[in-house]
Amino acid sequence: MSTAIAEAAADRPTLAVLPLAVTAVGVATPAGLGLEALGRAVAEGLTGHPEALPGDETPPPRPVRTVPDLRTEELIGRKGVRHLDRTTRLGLVACRLALDAQPDPVGERTGVVLGTSTGSIRSSSEYSMETLRQERPYLVNPSLFPNTVMNCAAGQIAIRHGLRGVNATLAGGHLAGVQALRYARNALRQGHADRLLVGGVEEFSPQGAWGWHLSGALDPQAPVGEGAAVLVVEPQDAALAAGRTALARVLACETGFAPRERLAEGLASVIAAALKRSGKDPAEVTTVSLGCTGRTGLDRVEESALGLALGGALPGQVVRVKETVGECFSADGVLQIAAVLGVWQHEGRTHGGTAVVTSVSGDGLVGCAVLDTAGSPG
Repeated sequence: MSTAIAEAAADRPTLAVLPLAVTAVGVATPAGLGLEALGRAVAEGLTGHPEALPGDETPPPRPVRTVPDLRTEELIGRKGVRHLDRTTRLGLVACRLALDAQPDPVGERTGVVLGTSTGSIRSSSEYSMETLRQERPYLVNPSLFPNTVMNCAAGQIAIRHGLRGVNATLAGGHLAGVQALRYARNALRQGHADRLLVGGVEEFSPQGAWGWHLSGALDPQAPVGEGAAVLVVEPQDAALAAGRTALARVLACETGFAPRERLAEGLASVIAAALKRSGKDPAEVTTVSLGCTGRTGLDRVEESALGLALGGALPGQVVRVKETVGECFSADGVLQIAAVLGVWQHEGRTHGGTAVVTSVSGDGLVGCAVLDTAGSPG
């Protein structure tokens, strides 16, 4: 780590941590529906389902991972579902699964914070194409438009579940998961909600898959996937007072920026700052969850940064969720966290684990989250 970056990390003010209790998780991934399916698949090295692709466009010649048997109508009802795009369906299903895992109603002061890239790439592309295909005066089907709005999924989640707390959509790309957790922590600290559903969602679309394929940003055999993951989070003190058991605590979420040639050093400094804020020593880290698996060049940068921050070597448990679900872009961060929780659940681990979850964007954004099981409520 360069002297300048190391000193900058050391000089950051360390504010009191507001631990967030994760009391439920809902996931829809190529491994199936539910945290148990994801944890088992990641722990056992299983790949997700290369199911029939949504739509009739031709995808690029590379592996694909899609969510099987989404069962939207069964889980959220048939009313108003016909015109929803796949991004919104994935988000609604993941939220339904998370809410069903809650032992009691979440209440009106529950909000939604959703990470995304640009919303539904398929919906925006298809709507744009309609304006070119239709005869004048361009009679575009108006039912297509709501799905092109970036916060469509978050809005539908709140409407269908009666959630009246803060409702936000963050367009953060690969950093969306960490950014969503930071936003959630601040919103809870400021009293804008009692509990929050924090998630990330990305649908598979041929348009997006061709973008990844032609850009060269992924290794040739790296699959493109889709998925959604949602965490129910609240302040640890509130969970303790209500007697709610937590799967884990989120201790810190840090983001930063570094030039392309110094990404490893920049990410290492962010990891160091997050561990310091969490009161954790690098030697206490038992698990890392990687976000750059299959991304050309960046996978080596990420591992190098973790080596710098953790004393030269990765811990014994390395979680690579993308080997199961494929490249899921803005859903990556929350899926990485869900994979850690799923693997810990699969192992029966209820205490003693500390995980670092990392995110890197090719344009210089770096981030990480620290979570643990030790001292969880309940």
